Amino acid sequence: MNDQHWGPSISADIVVIGGGTAGIGFVASLLKRDPQLKVTVIEPSSQHYYQPAWTLVGGGAFDVKDTVRPMSQVMPRQATWIQASVSAIDPQSRQLTLDDQRTVSYQNLIVCPGLRLAWEKIEGLQESLGQHGVTSNYSYQHAQYTWDQVQKLRDGRALFTQPAMPIKCAGAPQKALYLSCDYWRKSAVLKDIKVEFNLAGAALFGVPTFVPPLMKYIEQYDAQLAFNSNLVKVDGPAKTAWFAVKDADGNVSRVAKTFDLLHVVPPQVAPDFIAQSPLADAGGWCEVDPQSLQHPRYPEVFALGDVCGTSNAKTAAAVRKQVVVVAQNLLAARKQQPLPLKYDGYGSCPLTVEKGKVILAEFGYGGKLLPTFPLDPTVARRSAWWLKATLLPWFYWHGMLKGREWLTRLSRID
Repeated sequence: MNDQHWGPSISADIVVIGGGTAGIGFVASLLKRDPQLKVTVIEPSSQHYYQPAWTLVGGGAFDVKDTVRPMSQVMPRQATWIQASVSAIDPQSRQLTLDDQRTVSYQNLIVCPGLRLAWEKIEGLQESLGQHGVTSNYSYQHAQYTWDQVQKLRDGRALFTQPAMPIKCAGAPQKALYLSCDYWRKSAVLKDIKVEFNLAGAALFGVPTFVPPLMKYIEQYDAQLAFNSNLVKVDGPAKTAWFAVKDADGNVSRVAKTFDLLHVVPPQVAPDFIAQSPLADAGGWCEVDPQSLQHPRYPEVFALGDVCGTSNAKTAAAVRKQVVVVAQNLLAARKQQPLPLKYDGYGSCPLTVEKGKVILAEFGYGGKLLPTFPLDPTVARRSAWWLKATLLPWFYWHGMLKGREWLTRLSRID
């Protein structure tokens, strides 16, 4: 139900900020447990996106049109949808202010608006994106342009970038590189293309177990790694990118590099209305207990998804488990009972190292390996590609957004 006709002040019971993967998945799971609950979702977008497939679109393995559906189709029917943005949160008085000045009061608040892609932090990027060979799989509008440019490139220099953490799907910046290189190798032009991966950080991947198998592919594709190299400026017409490069002593210099293809991953930040609210931690993310996902100072508030100030990988797979934790813990909190479930930091990064093969990296807090299947997780497999490209997109639309909780085994709080 989409209700935009209320007066300036709205009184609600359970309010969910965000209709992305976390918001819709949570509401569906919660209403399966108790269909009588009154749930209000605040979400400005009229479209819902399956973002994990954009890497595949950029690699020519998925149709971008299959990654979007109308929000009205995925919004659970029993929920009330307010199509607006939140501009401020006052947890003291349990009240939200919307962008149209209406206020919404709540009994419980579930915070899951995702994060914001800060394209504007890279000078000249917004003017260049989608032309001059400048592209990004982090954008619905440009993932197809990535694939168009990859097919066109026969020689020259291809730069791939990764900003400082945290970002959503930490493996996605290098997945773009692998799928592009695999295509160039099969087209017999890889030898004429200089490939370089510029990472703001000092490691190829945050979980050391997966670095050796990934390095084999970096070497196979003859890609150069430039660590501590952060993209700060782009001039599309001049085909030049500037990087802030940090040396061993911590000195930063600006280095210009020319390109024929530039795949950019933008810096990523918490939405302003979270970062500027009392709910925020020092980094601007929504503060939660990392296990219960309950806010430490406002017990009626829970959060899940990319907005959380937790150390897990920001992926749809993480949300799949967080949904169950928050649904169960919220119901317990509403009855003044102890919170039953704890989140172990699970996240999954299906690393598409070539078209048709994936290294399925699954891990939790502290980089602890949490494989779902009893197979060596460091081996690239065709079965994992089938999971990523066929099964998971289908399950997303028909399972996760409908409250079906698949592969969500969790620990209980003792």
